[in-house]
Amino acid sequence: MATTTAEQQRVQAKVAYDAFLAVCPSRQLLDRISGKWVTLVLAALGTGGASGPGSCGGEPRAMRYSELQRLLAGVSQKMLTQTLRSLERDGLVSRTVVPTVPVTVSYELTGLGLSLYEMTRGLKAWAEAHMDDVLAHREAYDAHTA
Repeated sequence: MATTTAEQQRVQAKVAYDAFLAVCPSRQLLDRISGKWVTLVLAALGTGGASGPGSCGGEPRAMRYSELQRLLAGVSQKMLTQTLRSLERDGLVSRTVVPTVPVTVSYELTGLGLSLYEMTRGLKAWAEAHMDDVLAHREAYDAHTA
């Protein structure tokens, strides 16, 4: 019986990832990154806080917690904190603490986070560009089913 190296085991495990299986870790990751607050935090950090149609052209930059909270209308303090912690745990966001008075804490996308931002920014742009179409379809559907 041949033994496998740790690298070979990692390669085999990676090939075995299948998000359609309930026990697959990639499904847990998909659950986390598909949340609306994750997408919006990534978009905010990825565009440096630029908002509005066509804002995907902003440059990624570090942002303070209070900046993110102001930008993300409707997010509770608890939800923003949980979202940032989970993104930091997954290596998508880095947290920097500067010992000032008061303490300054900022968040920034890591290389891994930037790669995910590149994937998700199209979703945000699509939603903004097609909202009128979706609203029209909803209205027609509701009128037809009422």
